[in-house]
Amino acid sequence: MKKVNVCILASCVLALTACGGMQKMADMAKQVQYDVNPKVLEMHGDSVEMEMKVTFPPKYFIAGVTLELTPVLKYEGGEKSFPSKTIQGEKVQANNEVCSFANGGTFTLNAAKVAFEEGMRNAELFVVAKATMKGKSLILPDNKVADGVMSTALLLEKDAKTIAAADKFQRITTDEKGATLFFVINKADISSKELKKDEVAALQQFIKSAAADGKEIKGITISAYASPDGEESLNDKLAANRMNNSAKFFQQELKKAKIKAADSVYSKTSLAEDWDGFKTLMQQSDIQDKELILRVLSMYSDPVVREKEIKNISAAYEEIADKILPQLRRSKLSVNIAIIGHSDEEIKELIASDGELTVEEMLYAATLTEDNAEKLSIYKKAADKYADDWRTINNVGHINYLMGNIADAKAAFEKAKGIDASNTTVLNNLGACAYAEGDAAAAKEYYDAAAGAGDEVSYNQAVILTQKGDYEAALNLYVASKFESFNWALAKLLNYSNTKNADVFDASLGILNKIEDQNDPKIAYLKAVISARKQDKDGIVNNLKVAVEKDASLGAYAAKDIEFAQYADDADFKSVAK
Repeated sequence: MKKVNVCILASCVLALTACGGMQKMADMAKQVQYDVNPKVLEMHGDSVEMEMKVTFPPKYFIAGVTLELTPVLKYEGGEKSFPSKTIQGEKVQANNEVCSFANGGTFTLNAAKVAFEEGMRNAELFVVAKATMKGKSLILPDNKVADGVMSTALLLEKDAKTIAAADKFQRITTDEKGATLFFVINKADISSKELKKDEVAALQQFIKSAAADGKEIKGITISAYASPDGEESLNDKLAANRMNNSAKFFQQELKKAKIKAADSVYSKTSLAEDWDGFKTLMQQSDIQDKELILRVLSMYSDPVVREKEIKNISAAYEEIADKILPQLRRSKLSVNIAIIGHSDEEIKELIASDGELTVEEMLYAATLTEDNAEKLSIYKKAADKYADDWRTINNVGHINYLMGNIADAKAAFEKAKGIDASNTTVLNNLGACAYAEGDAAAAKEYYDAAAGAGDEVSYNQAVILTQKGDYEAALNLYVASKFESFNWALAKLLNYSNTKNADVFDASLGILNKIEDQNDPKIAYLKAVISARKQDKDGIVNNLKVAVEKDASLGAYAAKDIEFAQYADDADFKSVAK
């Protein structure tokens, strides 16, 4: 008999034992339970995230085996692996979590992400298990544990809203001119000297010019006062007479100019003792004992007591009588006229002929057309003529942005920023350009600096948050922006993964139905997705028909969309999704 090498024989026995133990685990692989959260993987932000629990049955996990579990997304054109987790049997000397042979056990693969790729829309999640024992390894049969990836977030419209600077055009404006007439103590008649003053002459000329131009008088104000010395009853009558005499003078001037003014345009008041005027003039004066007199005013409210106390300050009273009181014996006249600006037709004609228009009229002119090319032409004219007004060049940028001319828009906004570096409207608009160029980080910086510029800023910030997958924060900003938008409805639906509240389906539909322009085919497509989540086959088919009629490519897109996976073999669905 030949002698057998004992060492070789021992090695073979160990190898067979190892392979036999691992093979048993391979044979029982289907008994291992995998619980994936979410059940169907979803793309959020730029990645796919999942966590998994693995449960091994009793008498499964061989005591000497180390098992490496790797979740792998497999799809046409590639695969992506999530981080692995290693679990060991009871006799393995290592630092991994231990699974009991007798009792089995449940283990968690912590939440992890992989970068999303387009091919993952039709991916499947497998767990690749590699068993190792005594230097030998065995790849256990693959376990498919989930479908994926739900990529509805890809429907996000990566748009941004720029802001047009508003005009301040007013077709009817007002102009005002006034004059003050002074009176001799205890007198109410207007002296000829007062009527010869320059300000009175200017008021008279203002009235004549208004008459010549056919301007309408909107208001006439006449206020008369008496100084707070003397008896109140006398001063009351005196102030009233001064008011009446001033009104007569004004009416005579209107009559000369052949202007008729209705009684309703007059506002006439008289004040017997002008203590407020007295206090103001005292504060502005350099009269000795000024502070003492002001203290008297604050201490006493009774006019008789006030006058008595002030007169007791004899050194100052003569100066008051000379410098202060005469300025209070007066009437103030003012007239307010309406100036009617160009009509819309006149503004259109002047724009077309390069006629003379103010910057407000030119900015307003652009609002009189719906044609963006015409708007752009008007704003360019305004920017040439009023180059120092940031609004003109900003609006050139705004229209270029709407027309898809991002480079031209950015150049215009940069120029506007050069005029007003901290202007929040311009900063928002530069953020929109940065976002259009694919630089979301720069866009966010601009938006953060543009706080307060308008609801557009909130919308733009919400779009970035939606793209990142931060739906809760995005929804708050969509609400603040007040824009009924596709992206708002999309974020509402996507947030279901956080809330698990089916009410979001109808809420999302409600937003979609309020969008003014229903021509976007994505609106109908998202309605079909919502119908799928509500198990409404008719809603799926009917909405997909509308979407495909507007964009034929959405049929093939739907055929590969896991949102509709359970209807993949349905004849009605297949008739549309192809």
